[in-house]
Amino acid sequence: MSISVSNISKFYNDQKALNSISFEVKQGEIVGFLGPNGAGKSTMMKILTTYIEPSEGNALVNSFDTQSEATKVQRSIGYLPEHNPLYDDMYIREYLLFNAKIYKVSKSRIEEVIKLTGLTPEANKKIDQLSKGYRQRVGLACALLHDPKVLILDEPTTGLDPNQLIDIRELIKSIGKEKTVFLSTHIMQEVEAMCDRVIIINKGEIVADKILNEMADETEQIIEVEFDYRVEEAFLLKLPNVSKVKNIFDFSYQITFDTKVDMRPIVFDFAHDNQLKILQLSRKNKSLESLFIELTSS
Repeated sequence: MSISVSNISKFYNDQKALNSISFEVKQGEIVGFLGPNGAGKSTMMKILTTYIEPSEGNALVNSFDTQSEATKVQRSIGYLPEHNPLYDDMYIREYLLFNAKIYKVSKSRIEEVIKLTGLTPEANKKIDQLSKGYRQRVGLACALLHDPKVLILDEPTTGLDPNQLIDIRELIKSIGKEKTVFLSTHIMQEVEAMCDRVIIINKGEIVADKILNEMADETEQIIEVEFDYRVEEAFLLKLPNVSKVKNIFDFSYQITFDTKVDMRPIVFDFAHDNQLKILQLSRKNKSLESLFIELTSS
């Protein structure tokens, strides 16, 4: 196991932030750690990265104990904290070289992570000249410098605009093809877009641990589609098994079907027959939203 958490509790004076939680993350998984604000997500991240120790229980990362083998854990993980700490007066390569010396890795690795994280167009700039999206890329590049087996990302998409969100999502999914990724967020759409599995925490306790592919609602599905031209909602309502159509923005629509049959081919044929081009087509997992609300509303 890349991550193994056993009966972890954390107290801050009289407040219990985590209450005897246990879970495992297998090698090669992208797991979303989901929960409302104040649920205990960041506390768990700080324990896994050895920033703080648990009050009870133990955690292993890459088979190293986070308390007795903290240095080995730190060497074996890549960590992007919620508030990405960067030296604004440094150039990107200068900052990565500074961290490469700490990790004692070859200078050649700097150019590898710059290319891997899409920093090449901005690589000659100072960090204080970068957008929030590119600053996140610098943080990811630093986390990847020593080629860790596990990436731990705390709210990696907070504060990004829609274009930056898409870029960072795709980057994390790409990285996840070779590494274990454990990321915290309170945004369900991020989990749907990036993760294989979701762990939901509420008030310091795990309330769900699900494989996303197994959570699809059997009788209802939502298709999100973007055409190259506006379509009347009444026209889309003529598709088979449609219960609701919503124009999200511009030429993007959310279509709800009352069937367990995958309706994406039907939407594709509709576009073809009506000389429309599909710019984006995805099947959404409504049950994740429903489950989240059900488990965290109390």
